[in-house]
Formats: sequence, C-alpha cells, structure tokens
Amino acid sequence: MAFDPHNKIIIITAPSGAGKTSITHYLLEKFPQLSFSISAATRKPRGSERNGVDYYFLSEEDFNQKIQNQDFVEWEMVYEGKYYGTLKSELERIWKNNQVPVLDIDVKGAIHVQQQYPDTTLSLFIEPPSVDELKKRLQSRGTETAESLAARVNKASYEISFKHHFHRIVINDHLPRAREEAAGIIQDFLEL
Repeated sequence: MAFDPHNKIIIITAPSGAGKTSITHYLLEKFPQLSFSISAATRKPRGSERNGVDYYFLSEEDFNQKIQNQDFVEWEMVYEGKYYGTLKSELERIWKNNQVPVLDIDVKGAIHVQQQYPDTTLSLFIEPPSVDELKKRLQSRGTETAESLAARVNKASYEISFKHHFHRIVINDHLPRAREEAAGIIQDFLEL
C-alpha cells in the first residue's frame, strides 16, 4: 500500500529529563517521512535557538490572540506566564509536504491532540526508569535551581500517572534500546 501521511500524527511525550528529545531526534533522522512539528512559545529564545526553526516565538499578546482565533490544536500554560502550543497551520504545513508531523509535547497537550485525532494518532510515552533517576538526569544538566528541580520532579511524578492514556510506553533505562524500540513502533504505524 502507498504511504499516505494525511492526518497521521505521532506524539512523543514524557516528563522533562526522560529523554524524549533525544529519541525524537533519532526518529527524525531515521524516517525521512517524518517532520518535526515546531511549537509556538512565549518564552525568549535560548542560546542559538531561532524563530521558525526551534520554536515560533510569540509575545504573550500574540499567543492569546491565536487562542481567541482557535489557531491551536492544543496549548497550555506550562509554567507561570510561559505558554506553549501546537498551531493548526503547522500540522497543515507538514501534511502538505506529504510528511507526518512529530509532536514533542507535554502530557496534557498530548492527551488533547489524541482526543481531536483519535483514529490517526500514535502516542508514545517515554518513561524514565524511576523518578530518582529522572532527578539525577535533571541535576546533571546543571540548569536547575533547588526550587525548579523540585517543581520539575513533582510535575514529572504527576505526568507519569497519566502514562496509560497513551498508545505505547517506552521505558528509557538505556537510550540506544529505547530509541530502537520507539523506531519499531513508528515503523509499524507508518505501514498502516
């Protein structure tokens, strides 16, 4: 059967530090028919991040206007004053290129997208081996204060409680194995 990407969506979700970005990058390299869905965000660019490549950086006012216009498939205030969302126009852009969008989004957003596209979505939940291991990974980044680390660990514990809302769970206790497991799941989905 010919590959038809229309309206297929792959969602990769996980608590911060579980390895979802590493796994997402691996999948995008392995499968040329996938395309990263660029999220909109109200935060400022970090380091070498570029608008339209890493995120669509919007002012809070612009973001709120897009909410009013119903331009988002999903959006959320992830942290106080920090909004993130997936624009409908981004999914359309990818589908027009005959590719499948890969959404690297948080748990609440992932559930919301699944509800809107129940028959054409595959969702993967990347689970850390334990909350303690996740805390070690976040600490090793060296980017967290004691308060932000505690907030991320608490949020992660909460997000893990939703793991059974997703189609497949990949435990990232060994990154190469987790990447290959995710690739096998994606391969099967693309062949449907």
